[in-house]
Amino acid sequence: MSMSWIAEQSYYKVERILADGEMRTIKEPRFIRLYEKQLQTKRRTFPLNEVHDLSYRPMGEEGGILYVHTGHGLYAYTVSDDPAVFMETFKKHKATQI
Repeated sequence: MSMSWIAEQSYYKVERILADGEMRTIKEPRFIRLYEKQLQTKRRTFPLNEVHDLSYRPMGEEGGILYVHTGHGLYAYTVSDDPAVFMETFKKHKATQI
């Protein structure tokens, strides 16, 4: 049985590598997805009951940082576009879980 997601927000991981004496920057696209009972990224799964809030801080001309606030800490994800719709969907869904 596969779970389908409710909302999705793209983010990316930046990796800098030194190859052939040259510094290269690699942007790996990823997604954070909202499911019925969890938020899931490539490396982490956050049960919804442990996620207190989401917030966003714009940085520069475009994009910014999406923050996932949990009881175990704050997790930051670099986004290219405004996550307002994703955050609003999360908050509405979370309110129905109480």
